[in-house]
Amino acid sequence: MTGIGAPAPGTTLRMVLGDQLSPGISALRDLDPERDVVLMAEVAAEATYVRHHPQKIVFFLSAMRHFAAELEAAGVPVDYVRLDDPGNTGTLGGEVARAVARHRAVRVIATEAGEWRLAADMAGWQARAGVPVEIREDDRFLCPHAVFAEWAEERREFRMEHFYRVMRRRTGILMDGGGPAGGRWNFDAENRRRLPDGVEPPPVPGIAPDDVTRAVIALVRDRFGGHFGDLDGFGYAVTRSDAEALWERFVVERLPRFGDYQDAMAHGRPFLFHAVVAPYLNVGLLGARAMLARVVRAWRDGSVPLNAAEGFVRQILGWREYVRGIYWQQGPEYAARNALGADRALPAFFWSGDTDMACLAACIGDTRRHAYAHHIQRLMVIGNFALLIGADPAAVNRWYLEVYADAVEWVQLPNTHGMVLHADGGLLGSKPYAASGRYIQRMSDYCGGCRHRPDVAVGPEACPFNALYWHFLDRNRATLGGNPRLAMPYRTLDRFEPDRRDALLRQAGRFLAQLA
Repeated sequence: MTGIGAPAPGTTLRMVLGDQLSPGISALRDLDPERDVVLMAEVAAEATYVRHHPQKIVFFLSAMRHFAAELEAAGVPVDYVRLDDPGNTGTLGGEVARAVARHRAVRVIATEAGEWRLAADMAGWQARAGVPVEIREDDRFLCPHAVFAEWAEERREFRMEHFYRVMRRRTGILMDGGGPAGGRWNFDAENRRRLPDGVEPPPVPGIAPDDVTRAVIALVRDRFGGHFGDLDGFGYAVTRSDAEALWERFVVERLPRFGDYQDAMAHGRPFLFHAVVAPYLNVGLLGARAMLARVVRAWRDGSVPLNAAEGFVRQILGWREYVRGIYWQQGPEYAARNALGADRALPAFFWSGDTDMACLAACIGDTRRHAYAHHIQRLMVIGNFALLIGADPAAVNRWYLEVYADAVEWVQLPNTHGMVLHADGGLLGSKPYAASGRYIQRMSDYCGGCRHRPDVAVGPEACPFNALYWHFLDRNRATLGGNPRLAMPYRTLDRFEPDRRDALLRQAGRFLAQLA
């Protein structure tokens, strides 16, 4: 625990959480260094409520320690409680109560939590600490809760594209007068190219761990070494300056071709032209407004094509703000929905990567090594497989929350529950993202090194995705048969000869029976 001297009369305790590492966070807005103390705490409850990837834990703890040092260098008193400090209660509420007593604080100011679990915990801080607790809105986001609630009011279904256009108009980002830049709102159709032979993406540089990070790595290896994921090779940025430098390199080196290849996948090249900055954005080392302004400036000065700029803006201004709105608008009951009645346990290879399906082995292997996989790997390989086999949504959500460095629940849950699994019944997306092996063949080079053939649906060489796709449609017809976006595949299924249809369903049934 950091020593900061005797408490001042009338001390205000300013609580900063592990995903609030922004100097301008609302809890610090009117801080008085002469009277206030910032509290930061590493607690066991946050490290263990799921079995987080070891690199994820290192990233959060090291970034927190560096942010505390950043505040102290600016003259801000910081009371920093480490995970292994004597007396650590293991919970945020317990550490707030201890700090209030330690500093004789008369009040606590905090920024709202990013997820339901912590919001419920924060609601009890006042009673536990015995002083008033003021919780302020997190205004780092571009769509306040009230604005999303107004947009969502009386809508029977939510569609990101509609929300995205509202946000473009509201912010003026990528707008020319009253219309979208380039005359189109969305360039997604131009962003679906397979990576050609001979195109080599620039490397995503890693940051060598400093003494602080090395100490955290040793702590995590000792306490959480049994969690899924490799710890060797940790290279995430943990300081604001390093995160900003990596972000600038992305804009200059990879953003110009990000649009073309943002949906591509390639064996041994997990990062391709992606930014790999979501962890920094989600904890506050980078800010969405500055990132969007930089991308628009790169487009306007001619260094980045519009399809790349718009594709990135859509992910941040559109999808990221949209899923956060869904998360808070729907409430905790959202996670309990299971519209397709899925209940299968996750196969063991989700933790080992030991499968003869080359695409899954590659994507799970990337996840193990880097605590990272890009959005198409998560959605159309790992997620598509979980959807097709009918995996239990609670188990799938837990897995995604555990294994990715950028996984915080407000963004992870709607993406997984709604977009990946269609477990919300279509609230977030208009159709399930189900696909056969042909999609993976079209967008990647995984199939070339696989013993399964994406052009075969039945027999020992068949790609499991193919029969599983038709099995998924068949068993969910009562729920999905009326979906207009699935009308064509259902018509195709109905045109199959009975023998072919039965062979497909038997092939899928045999595969499902041997999953363990």
